[in-house]
Amino acid sequence: MEEEPKDNFDWKLLQFFVKIIRTIFIGLILMMIDIFMGMYLGFGIPEESTPTRLTLFYIWFGLSMGAYIYFLWRLWRKKMPAP
Repeated sequence: MEEEPKDNFDWKLLQFFVKIIRTIFIGLILMMIDIFMGMYLGFGIPEESTPTRLTLFYIWFGLSMGAYIYFLWRLWRKKMPAP
């Protein structure tokens, strides 16, 4: 009988790298959206924006950062077992 090759691939390590990539990707996408709205469209610049748009932009910015921090907490809260 032939022996079956063992699966030497560490799936837990792959899951760890997926967490890292998700953290970076979601963070970069969120920063690009906030920078586009704040600087390119002028919502976050007091000289170019009305007080209402400025207020709504900073409320959006605070809520989106809060949601991102909550996402990170949910993603990274489970500890990995030591190797």
